[in-house]
Amino acid sequence: MKAIFIVFNQANTERVEYMLDRIGIRGFTWWENVQGRGSVAGEPRKGTHTWPEMNSAVITVVPDEKTDEILARVKKIDEVNEEVGIKAFVWNIEALV
Repeated sequence: MKAIFIVFNQANTERVEYMLDRIGIRGFTWWENVQGRGSVAGEPRKGTHTWPEMNSAVITVVPDEKTDEILARVKKIDEVNEEVGIKAFVWNIEALV
């Protein structure tokens, strides 16, 4: 199993929700109003006057075979508008209770 953590500009909220539904991912945890800045070229997302945009984040634990599909869809969302921003990170899950 894999944990996939996706951080994205809130402008991508509907796209991420749609992606999860289309892939059949039922279980996830979602955070709104996540602050941060991309490691390469991302603008800060702080919800301030200077940096008004905000991010959200979602984490889900999925079978290994869903990982490639999720990453491909995240990449496709990013390619539509790279300035908006979305990233996915994957971890191995050792155990699940």
